[in-house]
Formats: sequence, structure tokens, C-alpha cells
Amino acid sequence: MSWFKELFFGQSTAHSILMLCVVVAVGIVLGKIKIRGISLGVTWILFAGIACAHFGMQVDREILHIFQEFGLILFVFSIGLQVGPGFFSSFKKGGITLNMLAVGIVLLGVVTTYVLHLVTGIPIPTMVGIMSGAVTNTPGLGAAQQANMDVTGVADPTIATGYAVAYPLAVVGIILTIVVLRYVFRVDMKAEEARAQASDASQESSARQLSLRVTNPALNGKKVGVIHDMIHRNYVISRIRTSDGSVHMVNAETILHTGDEILVITSQSAVPTITTFIGEQVDLEWTQMTTQFISRRILITKPELNGKSLSQLRLRSFGVSITRVNRSGIDLVANPGLRLQIGDKVTVVGTDQAIAEVEKKLGNSLKRLDHPNLFPIFIGIVLGVILGSIPFVFPGIPQPVKLGLAGGPLVVAILISRFGPKYKLVTYTTMSANLMLREVGIALFLACVGLGAGGTFVQTIVEGGYKWIGYGALITVIPILVMGFVGRKLCRLNYFTLSGLLAGSMTDPPALAYANDMAGNDIPAVGYATVYPLTMFMRVLCAQLLILVF
Repeated sequence: MSWFKELFFGQSTAHSILMLCVVVAVGIVLGKIKIRGISLGVTWILFAGIACAHFGMQVDREILHIFQEFGLILFVFSIGLQVGPGFFSSFKKGGITLNMLAVGIVLLGVVTTYVLHLVTGIPIPTMVGIMSGAVTNTPGLGAAQQANMDVTGVADPTIATGYAVAYPLAVVGIILTIVVLRYVFRVDMKAEEARAQASDASQESSARQLSLRVTNPALNGKKVGVIHDMIHRNYVISRIRTSDGSVHMVNAETILHTGDEILVITSQSAVPTITTFIGEQVDLEWTQMTTQFISRRILITKPELNGKSLSQLRLRSFGVSITRVNRSGIDLVANPGLRLQIGDKVTVVGTDQAIAEVEKKLGNSLKRLDHPNLFPIFIGIVLGVILGSIPFVFPGIPQPVKLGLAGGPLVVAILISRFGPKYKLVTYTTMSANLMLREVGIALFLACVGLGAGGTFVQTIVEGGYKWIGYGALITVIPILVMGFVGRKLCRLNYFTLSGLLAGSMTDPPALAYANDMAGNDIPAVGYATVYPLTMFMRVLCAQLLILVF
């Protein structure tokens, strides 16, 4: 049985792979356990690793370090690919207020952490680990470990221990704080939902169909292309019914006359302006009047179309009308300057034969979408590692600041997912592929962190580490209580949006799940998604700066 002992307690390559897989498997099984609907999810992998290491099932430090860093890179890079397209647009309109409140939560957490460091005398690396656990931010933990390694040249196990101690109560604490705010402000859930629906701006950029009768005499006899230049709004005129009752497709050369009835696709915010400019709204059933035309959604799957604008494709030459582009579940108005991306769904209206020709041009092959685009992933990681290794010198900071193996790939992933299509770089991955990459990365990272910290975990807790639970609770509760009050009282945020904001500022999916269940709508998810990209970036950056500066 010596081979069995060597397999579980030795130092061979087989032992390392076996232990990593055992820890991940056990953690995933435990992650399915829920208490009152709350689960720690993949964080159980960390605790499974701690338990295995505590009982002597340890892995070679060098192997752990390699798997840990590579897992972290996969995790943050896949997050960057996901949030990149919405990162810059999240600063528009109401998103600025939400993001500033989220930044306030992040910075207040940093201040609370530093004050606790001064009061308790706990080393900054340990406090940053506690902070990362208190805000349930795993990339921040990885960034802190990387920054500490760059500064000292040795790993500090108390960073992971602090994270593991503070994390469980943080998951519960965030949810309890959301509940407390509800009762402090005496939120009437039905009234809040009605208020949210009345002021819902989530449909501002999404497409809406509008039937209008042309009554503006200034438009009589003018071509559609000329009319588009007269009003600076995103809209598409899809079909027209003339005075003789015939229905036609519309292109730039189509001439409008007063009395004509047209089908317009535009954004909700542009409806009043376009209605006033063109004429009056009418109630028409276009599907019954245009039996010769059909509407179909076609997938963009040809790589050569990635980044091209609708005007460049010249699809109207096929005798069809492009009315909408569905991207990530949102319908966008198909204006000529809109640049297409692999995975977009284009709504095409025309005859069956014409649509078949357009289908050949655009691809519409699900099989192509299922095939992974590995080049942008690996070239992105290469660029991310290079960027993360560049030292930036700032006055007053003794050590050069690096984005590290967490920050570098995250920044590059955000940039290439946002701007890649413009330069013909296909960055599309299916949601399942992105989730697989992310989950494998975080599983490897947490397993390695747990196995690395488990040997001293119990001893650290016994010798005073249990106090870290209370410190973590303060870092969790103080920032979201303060900024929750500011958001509700001063910024007049809807409670559902505020709940999503608080969950997103803590990058905490269980809190979002609770908020969604409580609200019974997707308003918390919108708030969460609005602040998540910037918050994730700030968490990674602040974790490093605390160690490098102090």
C-alpha cells in the first residue's frame, strides 16, 4: 500500500494533480449546500483545500504557484471578456451616479481597512486578505498575493487565511445589510415597483416599433435618405403603405408623401421627437398587410464581417430592410453606423428569396459560433502578462506599481472585448465557453490558495485569528450602510436598483440572487451589471496599492 500513501501524501506529479482535482470536486459538492437559500458556492473549494492541507495532503509549492497564477489569469481574463463591452457605456446617463456610489463603497472599505490596521497593529498584507474576504472579491485576493510577492519575494499565508476567515460572514452580512436598509427606510415593495416601472430607463436604447402617418408638409416629396439627415436620431423606416393601399420595403431612395403610413423602428427615448417631426401615431397590423414579406433573425457568424458597419454590408441591395440588431439579449436600432460583432442577431425583413441571399452573406451558422476562438484568448493573455509586468513609478511610493498577473490580463481583456471588433479581432465566445473558462480558472486558484494556506490555518485562528471575523464584518457593513444611506436619501435611488448596486459593489452573486428573488424583477441585475466592471477593476487595483504604499 506504499503506492497509495505516496499518491495521497507524496510529492509526485500524480499526487499534485490528484489533490487539485479532489479539492475541486469536494468543494463543488459542498457548494451545492444552501442554508436558507444562501450558499458559499465555489468558495467551498478554498475550505476543502485548507482541510486537506491541514491533514497533511500538501502539494509542492512551485507547482501550486504555477497553477494558482494561471488559474487566476484565466478567471480575470474571462471576466474582462464578459464585462468589457459594457465597461465604458456604464458611465453614461444614470450609470455615472451608480458607479460613483460604488467607487465610494470601495474607497470607504479601503479607509476602514487602513484604520483597523492602525488600531489593531495587524500587518497590511493580512488586513488586505481580510478586506478581500469581507468584500467577497477573489481577484483582489490574487492581486494582493501577487503584489506582496513582488515586494517581499516570499508568499504570506496570512493573506489567504484572512480571506478565508472573513468570507463566510461577508456573504451573509451583505444580504443582512440590504434587509436592514429596507426596514430603516420603510420601503413599500409594491410602491417601489410601481415607481421603478414609471421611471424605467432600461429601455432607453432598446428598439421599439412605431406606426406613423406622415402629416408634416415639409416632408412631402422628399427621399428617406434626405429626411434622415434632417433629424439627428437613431431610427429606421422599414415599410411604407402608400395612399393606394400598397405596401413596399423602404430604402434611401423611397419618396414620402403626406398621408403615407410608415413603420419606424427607433429607441424609446426618440419616440416623442420622431412622432412630432413626422406626423401622428396610428394603429396598424403590418404582419396582416405584408404577407409577401417575412421577418427573420439571422446570426452574424462570418469572421470577415466582424467590426463592419451595416452601411458597409450594403444589405439593402438585396431588397431587404434591416430593422434591429440583437446583442446580448438587447435589441438595438439598426442605424447605418452600427458596427456588427460575431454573435449579433440581425432582424431582416423582405421576401423569402431575398432573406435567403442575406443569410448566405451573414453566415447564420450555429456550428461556427460553437467553435471557440482561441487566438484572442491566448494573445490577450500574452499582452496582459506583459502589461502586468511593466513597472510604473509614482512619487511617494517606494516600490514601482505593477498591474500584476491579475490586473494586466483584466485590463487587456476589457480593451480587446470592447475595441477588438473594430480592428477585425474576433473576441466572441459563447456564454457557456466563457463560464467554463472562468469556473476552471477560479477552481484552480482557490484550490491552490487553500492547499497553500491550510497548514497554518487552524493555528492562526486559535492564536487570535478569530478576531479577524469581527474586523471583516466592519469592512463589510460600514461602507454599504453609509453609501446605501447616501444612495437612498440623497440620490433618491429606487430600492431595487440600490440593492443591485450594493451587491455589485461587493461583487457578490449570492447577494444579487437574493435581491432578484426579493424584487421579482431584473432591476437589481441591471444595477449590479452597471457597477460590476468598474468595481472589479477598483478592487484589484486597491488591493495592490494598499500593500505597495503601506
